[in-house]
Amino acid sequence: MNAQTSADRFPPGDRFKAATPQPKPGILDISPYVPGKARADGVAEPVKLSANENILGCSPLAQAAFGEVAGKLNLYPDGRGTLLRDAVAARYGLEPERIILGCGTDEIFALLNQVYIAPGDNIVQGEFGFGAYAIGARGAGGTVKFAAEPDYRIDVDALIAQVDEHTRIVFVANPGNPTGTIIRAEEIARLHAELPPSVLLVLDGAYAEFASAPDYTDGLELARGAANVVVTHTFSKIHGLAALRVGWAYAPAAVADAVERVRLPFNTSIPAQAAAVAALGDEEFQARSRAHVEHWRPWLVQQLGGLGLEVVPSSANFILVGLPDADGRRAPDAEAFLASRGLLVRGVAGYGLPNHLRITLGLEEHNRALVDALAAFLKG
Repeated sequence: MNAQTSADRFPPGDRFKAATPQPKPGILDISPYVPGKARADGVAEPVKLSANENILGCSPLAQAAFGEVAGKLNLYPDGRGTLLRDAVAARYGLEPERIILGCGTDEIFALLNQVYIAPGDNIVQGEFGFGAYAIGARGAGGTVKFAAEPDYRIDVDALIAQVDEHTRIVFVANPGNPTGTIIRAEEIARLHAELPPSVLLVLDGAYAEFASAPDYTDGLELARGAANVVVTHTFSKIHGLAALRVGWAYAPAAVADAVERVRLPFNTSIPAQAAAVAALGDEEFQARSRAHVEHWRPWLVQQLGGLGLEVVPSSANFILVGLPDADGRRAPDAEAFLASRGLLVRGVAGYGLPNHLRITLGLEEHNRALVDALAAFLKG
């Protein structure tokens, strides 16, 4: 009896014809996420202003809590993250069963795409929206529709115009990243009111704690009574725990239940949960972080505007700066010049902003050095 070959056992066509394992269609068309630079050639310890990290570090209470669990590294964490979920719920007045924990909010975006996006579906986001939204949608086999952001701001009418019968999720970062701009509470409410009830509205509040405008909202109040609104927050920014990767979402009960069915177990570690609970309780550190941003953000805007640069109004811990462009290389050249002086900032050409740099607010000496370096670059 002749042995069967793979060609006999499997019908010809599709990916069985390939000589090596092949990813599913669309995966290799995705541009990988590129993080902010952390190194500069010839500079031993550059100042990293490229990733919107908290320049003040993190809460000393969080550091202590992290150290206290060092003897538990052989144990699996509580898969439900009960202590952290309860702490978030108590802080914000939420139901703990409606809270989703993630390995950063990036994982939560990926989970929502995994649960709600199938081939043929789409998401809608602003043209300068955070890259993780699109990566997750395309990875799930969906497509991405972009809405114009005039003046670097989310336009509700433009978003709604992109929604069709195949739309399953609308992602809105508020404040935006990399723009730093906000969408007002009444516009959030109008956007929600005009969306079909079958479309999930995801409000990304990664930088919400730095937004102080009286008409700003992160959307939690709207989400309390809506069946199609999810609000996300992160411990990476104001709490300064970016290394530990902890994010959370407040979702309708049905959405939380669906996500829990595919969320991997133990996705937040014991040290991460312990540090996050402690950080949440350190209101003094949070207030100091906000005060630092509220002091240096307008100063940097004024100084860079005085150099003739375009500075986009920001409600986050970073600013978006546009450079006058004569040859298409002004922003990359400035980024390289700053790096040579030990100042790392973020080029955002990948977000459709080739003439801009995103700059995290630093300590006083960093901010002053940045202004001096950009002044020298422009003179050169």
